[in-house]
Amino acid sequence: MGFLELNHITKRFANFTAVENFNLEVEKGEFVSFLGPSGCGKTTTLRMIAGFETPTSGKIIINGEDVTYRAPNQRKIGMVFQSYALFPNMTVADNIGFGLKVARKPTAEIKERVKEMLLLIHMEEFADRYPYQISGGQQQRVALARAIAIRPTLLLLDEPLSALDAKIRVELRNEIRAIQQKLGITTIYVTHDQEEALSLSDRVVVMNKARMEQVGAPFEIYNFPQTPFVASFVGTLSILNAEVVNPAQGLLKVDGQEFYGPGGLEARPGDILRIALRPEIVSLKETAADMNRMNVQVQTITFLGSVVRVQVKLETSRMFFDLFNNPSLQLPREGENLTIYFPKSACLVLGK
Repeated sequence: MGFLELNHITKRFANFTAVENFNLEVEKGEFVSFLGPSGCGKTTTLRMIAGFETPTSGKIIINGEDVTYRAPNQRKIGMVFQSYALFPNMTVADNIGFGLKVARKPTAEIKERVKEMLLLIHMEEFADRYPYQISGGQQQRVALARAIAIRPTLLLLDEPLSALDAKIRVELRNEIRAIQQKLGITTIYVTHDQEEALSLSDRVVVMNKARMEQVGAPFEIYNFPQTPFVASFVGTLSILNAEVVNPAQGLLKVDGQEFYGPGGLEARPGDILRIALRPEIVSLKETAADMNRMNVQVQTITFLGSVVRVQVKLETSRMFFDLFNNPSLQLPREGENLTIYFPKSACLVLGK
């Protein structure tokens, strides 16, 4: 049994199904992210765990207790919202201590716990400031401190970084993970940002159209997607419509050029399969004797900071490959003809 159990959770609003047959066990101290596009049901699932929504069917169990119909304040849950939700008329210290005050904790205990939280989020000098006097990133730190000040058994975060700029997001997500690991709080994190989910989580739940598509460690989700949606949503892919030449051997053909994918394909000669390749697996060098090779022409070159992404075409099909950026990198030229290489194992079969 997990610390948090979601058993056959379904949520319907009139004729609309927001979440359907959701099953998940989360271990104590685990960090799990719900990842998916807008409208896939991830926030609705989080709100059901928090008690702000009631499941149409199914059970929610926390630490062995059925809390499906309990009010939010009876679940010992801390929640951090996208909008910070700080009280503008309260100081940083008062915001952090609000939950403790509501719980009627002694004043001395509240003061000590607030001091502890300020140290944890590195904001001791901001205790007497008001929310409008601090930055968005600092406000979100205060919201996090308020949520964990009550010593929750479960921490829920609903896209807490989406309103922040890119650099602050990276800094704050690292802080969130460090604090979560230090305190050992079981955490559910909702995001549509795949980089956040992959970098933060012990496991990722990929959702689409009210359903779970795949659950696994970030390495598994990225490298071994189990559905076409997961393959296309997580990371960047080149998708080729390949003709099957020899299904037993995995021999395929795109625009007249043959290459090998996994053997034992469930297809017949002449069938068209969707084959996906991650751009980082494609190389300009043949690093092994049995690698696939293709002759391509450079179309566009895009700088992405540490990576340079090159788009190439065969005859009608297009692909991407990545080069790690460095000052001595020799870039190909647009219109240049190249040979690219990739291993057989890199080909993901997405189906027909």
